Amino acid sequence: MTYDKAAVRTILDQALADGRTSLSAPEAKQVADAYGIPTPGEGLATTAEGAAGLAAEIGFPVVLKIVSPDILHKTEAGGVVVGVDSEDAARDAFDKILANARAYQADAAITGVQVQKMLVTGGDVQEVIVGAVTDPTFGKVVAFGLGGVLVEVLKDVTFRLAPLTSGEARAMVDGIGAHEMLEGVRGAQPVDKEAVGELIKRLSDLVTDFPQFAEVDLNPVLAGPDGATAVDFRIIVDAEAGKPVERFSQEEILTAMTRIMRPRAVAVIGASNEDGKIGNSVMKNLVNGGYAGDIYPINPKGGEVLGRKAFPSILDVPGDVDVAVFAVPAKFVAGALEQCGQKGVAGAILIPSGFAETGEQELQDEVVAIAREHNVRILGPNIYGYYYLPESLCATFCTPYDVRGSVALSSQSGGIGMAILGFSRSSRMGVSAIVGVGNKADIDEDDLLTFFESDDNTNLIAMHLEDLKDGRAFAETAARVSKKKPVVVLKAGRTSMGARAASSHTGALAGDDKVYDDILRQSGVVRAPGLNEMLQYARGIPLLPTPKGENVVIITGAGGSGVLLSDACVDNGLTLMDIPADLDAAFRTFIPPFGAAGNPVDITGGEPPSTYRNAVALGLSDERIHALILGYWHTIVTPPMVFAKLVAEVVEEFRAKGIDKPVVASLSGDVEVEEASQYLFDHGVVAYPYTTETPVQVLGAKYRWARNAGPLG
Repeated sequence: MTYDKAAVRTILDQALADGRTSLSAPEAKQVADAYGIPTPGEGLATTAEGAAGLAAEIGFPVVLKIVSPDILHKTEAGGVVVGVDSEDAARDAFDKILANARAYQADAAITGVQVQKMLVTGGDVQEVIVGAVTDPTFGKVVAFGLGGVLVEVLKDVTFRLAPLTSGEARAMVDGIGAHEMLEGVRGAQPVDKEAVGELIKRLSDLVTDFPQFAEVDLNPVLAGPDGATAVDFRIIVDAEAGKPVERFSQEEILTAMTRIMRPRAVAVIGASNEDGKIGNSVMKNLVNGGYAGDIYPINPKGGEVLGRKAFPSILDVPGDVDVAVFAVPAKFVAGALEQCGQKGVAGAILIPSGFAETGEQELQDEVVAIAREHNVRILGPNIYGYYYLPESLCATFCTPYDVRGSVALSSQSGGIGMAILGFSRSSRMGVSAIVGVGNKADIDEDDLLTFFESDDNTNLIAMHLEDLKDGRAFAETAARVSKKKPVVVLKAGRTSMGARAASSHTGALAGDDKVYDDILRQSGVVRAPGLNEMLQYARGIPLLPTPKGENVVIITGAGGSGVLLSDACVDNGLTLMDIPADLDAAFRTFIPPFGAAGNPVDITGGEPPSTYRNAVALGLSDERIHALILGYWHTIVTPPMVFAKLVAEVVEEFRAKGIDKPVVASLSGDVEVEEASQYLFDHGVVAYPYTTETPVQVLGAKYRWARNAGPLG
C-alpha cells in the first residue's frame, strides 16, 4: 500500500505547533485521503451562501456539521443537521448550526460548517465502527464493531494490537458476536467484508506510522455490498502518545534471567539465626532445599548463620554473587542495593513490603533508579521469593517444594502464590519454577516468558496477573513463546468498573476487560476464567498430546453424563464428530441393543470392563477420531479402579503403536472414583471425579493452544 505520509506529517506538525488536541474535519478528510480511506464527497463552507453552493455541487441530500477545534461532540452541541435536500434548506441549516454552537459554547472557535454527501443507510447497508486508541497498557489498539447507537448499547466490539496484518484485519470483521448481520439477513445482501478489512488495515497503518494520533474514530462507517465509507472521521492528537517505551532487549533479559534462575552464588541480605525471621527462613530453605551453589549470609554483626560465615556487607564476600535475596526492612533496601550494584549482582530479590503497595512510590522509584544505574534486575518488591527446582533453589521464606516437573508458575499475589504451592503439592503436580512478581517494579511476566521460552525444563507457563506493566511487550513475547509452549493466564479484574474517561467512542469502549481478552487471544495465550481452571490447565495440558484434528467423540456409561459432556464441548469450542455409518455400526457391535451409538456413544452403566475396553480401543484406532472424552458411572460390574486400569492399559497399548490421542475422563460415583482419577492422571490420562465440566475445559484449553500454535491453525 502506498500512502502520502508527507501530507499527513504536515497536518500533524501544524496541529501540534498550534497546541491543538484534535484535527478539524477538513484536516481529517485530508488524512483519510492520504491513506486511501474512503469518505463521502464534502467541502467547507464559511457562509450560508457557500453552504448552499457546495450542497448543490455535491448533490442532495447532504449533511451539515459544525467544524470547531473546541467542539468534539458535534451532535451534543446541535452542530449536525441531516437530510438537507435543497439550497434553501442548506442556508437555514448553516445558520441553525452556528446559532446552536454559540449557545453551546460562546467562546468556541468556529472554522466553518462541513457540507458532506449524505449516504443511504438501511437495507443492504450496515453501520459499523472502526477506531484506534492509545491504551495505557497495550499502546496502539485497533477496534471494530457495530456502529451507530448499537456500539453504545451492545458494545459488540473486538480489539487487536496495531500494526495488523491483512489477515488479522479481515479476521476482526468475523470476530464480533453479531458478525452474521454483515453476511446479509432478511434478504439483505452481504457486506463487502474484504473492503471493511482493508479499511481496518489502513487505519492500523495510519496510527502505527503516526503514533501521535492518540485516538481515531471512524463512526459510522457505512458498509455495503459495494464497499465501506467512513462518514465521520475524528482524530485526537497528543504528542505524548508517540513516546517510545524503554525496554531491555531479548538478549539482555535472557542474560540476566539466566543468572537469576541458575545462580552460582546467592547472598541473603539480613540473614539471621533467629527462628521466625524471614532471613532465617530463607537461609534454611536454601540450605535444606539442597541448593549446591555458594550461600553467603549477610549480617552487619558478622559471626555465623546456620554454621556459615556471615559477612557484614556483600562487598566483603570474597567471590562473585549472582543473586541477592533481601530480607531487611524497606528503609534499608536502597543502601544495600547500592552495594549489590558495586558487587556486580545480577538479580535483587526484594521480599520486603513497604513500597508502592503502601503508598511509598518514591522509595520504590529510588530503588529502581539505583538498580538501573548498576544494571541490577529487581524481582519484586513485596513477594514471597521464587523457586527453581532444576537447581534445587528455594529462595523464599515459605514452605519448600521438591516435586520436579515441567510447569512454571508465577503470581502477582503472595496469597495466590501459596494457593499455587498448595495445589501443586496436593495434586503432585511437578513444577520447574514458582515465582512471585509482586509490585513488578522491574522484572515482570515478559521477562519470565523470555527465560522459560529457552528453558528445557519448562514445557508450560501459567501466570496469575492483576495487570501488565507493559502489555505490548508481554503480548509480543507471548505471541512468540506460545508457538512453542502453552502460555496460560489468569487475569484478575475481569469485570468492568466503567469505561475510562475518553474523548471518542473507541476510547470509551476500550476501558474494560475486552481489550485484555482479545489481545491475549491474539497473542496465543490460553486464558483461564478462574484460579482453579488455571491450575487444572497447568496440570492437565502437558499430559495431553496435541490433537491432529477437530473430531471429538464421547464414550459414556451414563446418558446423563453424556448430555452434560456434550454441553461442555459446546461451551469450550469443541466439535462433536458426526459419526459416519460404518463407525456407528462398529460401535454397535460392542454395546447392548438398548445402548446408543451416535455421539455420545452410550454403552450404558451395566456393561462389563470388556465393553469399555473395546469401545475405547475403537475410538483410538479409528484415524477419523482425534480426541476422546470418557464418561464413567460407578457400578459393581465395572468398579472405578478396574475402569481406571483398563483405560490406562488401552491408552498405553496404542501409544506403544505410535497412536497418541488426547483422552480425558469424567468419573461419577462414590469416593473410590477419587483414587481412580488420580491413577489415571498418574498414567497420562486427564481425569476428574464428580465433574463433567473440568476434563472438557482442559481438553478445550489444549485445543485452543493447538489452533494457535500451528497443528490446527
